[in-house]
Amino acid sequence: MIYLDYNATTPVDPRVLEAMLPMFATDFANPSSKHAAGRDVAARVERARGEVGALVGARRKDVVFTSGATESVNLAIHGVLASAGPARRRVLVGATEHKAVIAAAEAAATARGGTVEAVAVHDNGTIDLDDLERRLGADVALVAVMAANNETGVINDVRHAATLAHRAGAPLLCDLTQAAGKIPVAIGALGVDVAAWSAHKLYGPKGVGALAAAPALRGRLTPLISGGGQERGLRAGTVNAAGIVGFGRASAIAAELLDSEAVRQQNLVRLLRLRLTQRLTSRYGPAAVEVNGAGAPRLPNTVSLRFRGADADAVLACLPDVAVSAGSACGSGDPEPSHVLLAMGLDAEAALSSLRFSVGRPTTEQEVVAAADRVADAVIRVRELRAEQTRERPSQGSPVAAGP
Repeated sequence: MIYLDYNATTPVDPRVLEAMLPMFATDFANPSSKHAAGRDVAARVERARGEVGALVGARRKDVVFTSGATESVNLAIHGVLASAGPARRRVLVGATEHKAVIAAAEAAATARGGTVEAVAVHDNGTIDLDDLERRLGADVALVAVMAANNETGVINDVRHAATLAHRAGAPLLCDLTQAAGKIPVAIGALGVDVAAWSAHKLYGPKGVGALAAAPALRGRLTPLISGGGQERGLRAGTVNAAGIVGFGRASAIAAELLDSEAVRQQNLVRLLRLRLTQRLTSRYGPAAVEVNGAGAPRLPNTVSLRFRGADADAVLACLPDVAVSAGSACGSGDPEPSHVLLAMGLDAEAALSSLRFSVGRPTTEQEVVAAADRVADAVIRVRELRAEQTRERPSQGSPVAAGP
C-alpha cells in the first residue's frame, strides 16, 4: 500500500510512541493525585502543554486539552455563543470550513434562536474578505475562518479576517487542524481569539486535541463535560496523560522539522502533479488534469486534482494499493459532492471527479512516482470503460406514436 492520505491521519512517530509507553506501565499515576507519582505525571502534562502551545504560538496557560479538534470547536463555539449578548445572534462561517465547525455553529445558533451564514470563497478557495466585511455587523457573535483547508490545502489570510471581525466586536475562531505542524503558525500575531487542533494530524496519537483561547475569551467558555474540574474547569475527567505527552512530543518534533519537511514535501507534490499531468494530458489534452485551488497559497503536502471524465469513486475502486481520498475523511461516507469544491464554483461532476493527495514524512520519491503511474492507469481505465459503455448504449429512437 502506498499511503498518500496524511491529511486524514498520520502514523504515530516512533519517538512519540517511545515517550508515551512509560505512561501506560511505570508512570501511570493520575496527574490529579497529590502524591509524588501524581505530581511527576502532572509535571509531564504541563511540559507537554507548553510544547503543544509553542507549535502554534500559544502560551502554555492558554492551552486546554480535549479529545480532539471536533470537541475543541464545539467547546469554543457553544461557549462563545452562550455568553454573547442577546443582540449578537449571527455566526459567520467560511463556506469551506470543516463540517465539524459548520455543524457546531448550526447547533449552537439554533439553541439560541440565532442563524449561521456562509462567507463566500473565491474560485481558488480562499476566503472572500469583501464578503466577510459586508456581512459583519454589531449582531455577529463569532466568525470562523480556518487556517488551511483539509481538502484543497488552500491557506487563508487569517490575519486580515481577524482584523475585520474585531472591528465589528466579534471574536475569531480558527481551525488549525491541517496547518499545525505543516506551516508556521502564531495565533497571537494572527489575531486569533480561539483555536483548535488535533494530535493525530501531526504524527501524534488519536483521541487528544487542544483548544487555545485568549484569557478574556476563555472566561466566557462553559464546559461541555462536568465533573472534577480538570483543565481549568473546562474539561472534566481524568486527563489522557499518555496522549497528552505524545501530543507534546509530536509538537516538538513537528516544530523541529517544519522547514525541511515543507520543502521536501512540496517537491514531492510537484513531482506527483507533473507526472500525472504528463501521463494524462499526452493522451487526453491539457484539460485532463486540473488543480483545485490553483493560484492560491497551499499547504506544502497537499494537492486536490480533478480528472475530467473519470469519477473519483470509480478511480478509487481501481486503486486497491494506493490510499488517497475523494474528500474529507470525515465525509467519506457521504455520496454528495464535496461542499468545499462546490463552494469554489465547481459543478457536481467536477467535484465528484476530484481526488485529494497528501504526502507525509514517510513518503518517498519512489512511492510518488509509482502512485502517480497507478492513478494515471486507473483514470485511463475508468475513461475507457465510460467510453465503451457510451458506445454500447443502444440508441434511443423517436418514441412510437400511441394508437387511437
